[in-house]
Amino acid sequence: MLRQGLVMISTAQFLSTVAFPSVFCQASSSGVARLVSTPSYHNYSFFLGPYSSVAMVRKRLYQVTAILPIDDGISSENDDPMSIESCSAPTAATVSPMALSTTGVASNATTATATSVTASNAAPAPSRPDASQMDLASLFECPVCTDFALPPILQCQSGHIVCATCRAKLSSCPTCRGTLENIRNLALEKLAASVLFPCKYSVTGCTGTFHHSAKAEHEAVCEYRPYSCPCPGASCKWLGQLDQVMSHLMQSHKSITTLQGEDIVFLATDITLPGAVDWVMMQSCFGHHFMLVLEKQDRLPDQLFFALVLLIGTKKQADNFVYRLDLTAPTRRLTWEATPHSIHDGVQAAITISDCLVFDSNTAQLFAENGSLGINVTISKVRGSW
Repeated sequence: MLRQGLVMISTAQFLSTVAFPSVFCQASSSGVARLVSTPSYHNYSFFLGPYSSVAMVRKRLYQVTAILPIDDGISSENDDPMSIESCSAPTAATVSPMALSTTGVASNATTATATSVTASNAAPAPSRPDASQMDLASLFECPVCTDFALPPILQCQSGHIVCATCRAKLSSCPTCRGTLENIRNLALEKLAASVLFPCKYSVTGCTGTFHHSAKAEHEAVCEYRPYSCPCPGASCKWLGQLDQVMSHLMQSHKSITTLQGEDIVFLATDITLPGAVDWVMMQSCFGHHFMLVLEKQDRLPDQLFFALVLLIGTKKQADNFVYRLDLTAPTRRLTWEATPHSIHDGVQAAITISDCLVFDSNTAQLFAENGSLGINVTISKVRGSW
């Protein structure tokens, strides 16, 4: 029985058929449990014509957060934690995106109407540094890069240390010019176990401190680490902070068009262009900017198209939204729905694991008109994230 997005199952059925690593279960007197879950949205729909059979594939992943007793008096209003609220504009705007070759040069794909980046591996919650911890951490400072030398810690014959990254590039000790030996400093390694080290991105705003075993893991996903230019296929080597990304795009990639609204049409022209091509445009809504990307790759014996949406923001912010891509024709439809990626993830990360809309050139021709492919893009905000 399905009510308001809640899966109703008996406790015995749940425990005998589904195994979850960590579940809180409170049995009710009636032996019925309430399964509260949060979805990860991945949907495909294929409509093959009004008179033919309908084939649908829908993938919806659930992450169990609790099992609670069912109360017959539970109100159905606002009972679904998976509800999505969409504020679609009544009339979709249409514009052609910028087309880029893999060398970053705009191609002739633009038209007169267009000027045209898991369960998280986040580290444990950070602690704020204090003076005594900072004094201890300074003992581990590398004299070359000023980052920290973490276990295993090697020293020269005179006892000077250097971090592993710099040591690989050096032939002698940067402090005394002595020979770098494979001598471990066991005293410092033991001390490191009781020290909390600041993130290397503390200079750009991160205030967390971490055990040496968790520091690298945190820095790999730190929201304050530098952002690269999100434009796919371009040779731009820009690096900067999140609040600088949009100004960089407007100054260095002026041909990218930005449309306002939650529901727009992403028009990719000249999809039959040879070679690898990227079509890019921006969508602005809910106070955020989203990058729309259609990428074509040559994968013999065919060509593949990858369509996705990325948020100009953090992964945490991206989790507040859902996007839907619709390819439509008079007798068919292709739909993809998912959570947008953060530009920290990047376009290629999504394409590598096929976490995007993927279709071949034959499918593209079914929806194309005069060599152009229109994709309706709808951005919705997850209810409860306002």
